[in-house]
Amino acid sequence: MPQDDFYTKMRVGLSALLRQWRALGQADADQLALILAETARVAKLGTPDATPSGALLDQWSQEESGDIPLWAPRTAVFLLNQMPARPTPQSDAEACAWAYCWLRNRSFDSLQAANDALPAHLQAPLSDALEAAWRDQQGLRLV
Repeated sequence: MPQDDFYTKMRVGLSALLRQWRALGQADADQLALILAETARVAKLGTPDATPSGALLDQWSQEESGDIPLWAPRTAVFLLNQMPARPTPQSDAEACAWAYCWLRNRSFDSLQAANDALPAHLQAPLSDALEAAWRDQQGLRLV
């Protein structure tokens, strides 16, 4: 499998996505982990079995972290999209993770609808990644 395929990039980008959310969050790691887990539960973005510790959130934010539960980056995207700082992805891999989570967080009838629903400041930075995420998502559906 090529290392530059969408899914590989997206998996690498999940930790970068969490790093960005941690960097912009205005609390310590334990509080940010609590906010992430509680938001996931309330917004129905996942059902964490337990609230992770700040140390576990730190671990998920590392480059080599491979076991990140999907609720965490999905929730990070949900929270990042609401920040007044208007954060954007810092790499292609992070953009892939952001686009993947965006599509997993909501249901869209078309790629255009998914793009139009993005906050305006994310439409250009996520354009290519969103298209790749859409192709990936559509390719997984059984006919």
